[in-house]
Amino acid sequence: MKEYNSIQVKELIKWQNKMRKKPSIINKASKGTQNKLNSILPDKYHEVITTAIKNMTKVVLLGSKYTTKPPIQNLDLEERDILAKEKIKNYKTTAVLEGAGTGAGGILIGLADLPLLLSIKIKLLYELASIYGFDVNDYRERIYILNIFQLAFSSQNHVNYIFEKMEHWDEYKETLSEDINDFNWRSFQQEYRDYIDLAKLLQLAPGIGAFVGAYVNNKLVDKLGEFAIYAYHMRHLEKELYINDTKERWWIKKYKNLNKYK
Repeated sequence: MKEYNSIQVKELIKWQNKMRKKPSIINKASKGTQNKLNSILPDKYHEVITTAIKNMTKVVLLGSKYTTKPPIQNLDLEERDILAKEKIKNYKTTAVLEGAGTGAGGILIGLADLPLLLSIKIKLLYELASIYGFDVNDYRERIYILNIFQLAFSSQNHVNYIFEKMEHWDEYKETLSEDINDFNWRSFQQEYRDYIDLAKLLQLAPGIGAFVGAYVNNKLVDKLGEFAIYAYHMRHLEKELYINDTKERWWIKKYKNLNKYK
């Protein structure tokens, strides 16, 4: 088990470094392009998407806790990972079928894909929280779930902001308001919209909607599951991660300093 955990720590450090990366020129350009796209889309489209994301997230977020199993205890990390990957596989299948069905149904039915896919994603995160031993009845765990969601579906600049909080979760969670309505819903829905707008527009296109819907939904759920596993690994491997990550940063800093004199 120590060997398995050691491997996961190394993989986790690589992922953490990606989360900490500053936005590249391409990232900034993509965000600018997205902002231009938003400005030319019809107001009705923005209204439907914004309302759907905000309301559906609240409904699913507050309702899923009643259909999620109690947190699983007394399993090692490898056993939890096996359960998590199987659960992600099942949810990917559901998302693919949902995306293909709504994508083949034209614009009106295609618009229904957004709240349906959102409910699939949030429910998956609840299931994964339970697998990794965290109780979603605690509103702070539901905030953590929303932060995982944002890591997977946000611009790099916003990822940096969210990840910094998650790296110091034990301290940060003590500052949270007890009212989940105080969560920054506007930022949440805007980042998510910007991330998926183009893909979902293609899903509404006649002839290719079913294929695009299935493909995009599969990729989105796969990425969300991957990020969730890493996010929960951070908490399970906190002590080992601290030791290894501190060493790695020290060597990187030393290497950079040595290179300055070459």
